[in-house]
Amino acid sequence: MQRRFALAAVAVAALMATTAAQAQDFKPRIVRFGYGLVDDSNQGRAVRFFAKEVEKATGGKMKIRAIGNAALGSDTQMQQALIGGAQEMMVGSTATLVGIAPQMALWDTPFLINNTKEADALLDGPVGDRIKATLEPKGMVALAYWENGFRNLTNNKQPVAKLEDLNGIKLRVMQNNVFLDSFKALGANAVPLPFSELFTALETRAVDGQENPYNTVLSSKFYEVQKYLTVTNHVYSPWILTVSKKWWDGLSKDEQKVLLDAAKKSRDFERQDTRAEAAKALADLKQKGMQVNELSAAEAERMRSKLSSVHASVASAVGQDVWKQTQDELKKLR
Repeated sequence: MQRRFALAAVAVAALMATTAAQAQDFKPRIVRFGYGLVDDSNQGRAVRFFAKEVEKATGGKMKIRAIGNAALGSDTQMQQALIGGAQEMMVGSTATLVGIAPQMALWDTPFLINNTKEADALLDGPVGDRIKATLEPKGMVALAYWENGFRNLTNNKQPVAKLEDLNGIKLRVMQNNVFLDSFKALGANAVPLPFSELFTALETRAVDGQENPYNTVLSSKFYEVQKYLTVTNHVYSPWILTVSKKWWDGLSKDEQKVLLDAAKKSRDFERQDTRAEAAKALADLKQKGMQVNELSAAEAERMRSKLSSVHASVASAVGQDVWKQTQDELKKLR
């Protein structure tokens, strides 16, 4: 009898040990996921979608704490937090990563991408993977590209219908040399400024204008402090979902797979959501009082011709082989 009890106790202990080991496969984790836009934005919705996917896949053993409205700092501040291991995740503009990984400048090239079909193929293909890989040696791991969208101009001084209309406009741009050089070449007074400071700068007239996709103009309520919007589609702007390499390296392979799978699902959700919102955002902005005009093809070509030196500098920054690979991929798509 005592032997049977002893065997039973051993079996129970073994079962408990196995259960404990299985439970440790996904240790309860709180993951801080920072982003710059307001909660009620395409960015905020996609972060919440990502969080649900992760929690569902881990049975609640990994929880994503979504922290928006730049509460954890600007994109550049969050990037440094990821590199140092003080923050786990973020989504932000690829443009603010150029100082860390110069190849990210590819996505800032004005008039590079013509439509979303080209964007998806380029970002999700060999070129996109090659650019993502440049972050890892810098202390960040890129999981997926999300869509910010085609960027357009807004300002408070005058409608921009031709190249000369940009002269003297104090235009906020991202803290990125390609954007600075591009708008300087087009005649604007380009001012680098974090997104988190942009609304106040527009409200106080510290800057006259800015450039962002319709969705961001709408969700950030720039229509309250901007009068004119020009449809330029001058840059296709992606966001990139990144994690701290220090943190990532401490995860199990299963945990990493959960995050990668959720990143891909959230990418597809976010692009669909962003495009649906963009389709009606322009009409909403008109309804809210913005005066909208579309840049003509001839004027867009005039602007493009002013930017040949910028294209050359991007090719130099990202490497001629990357530039050629990109152009070759675009030729196939077209």
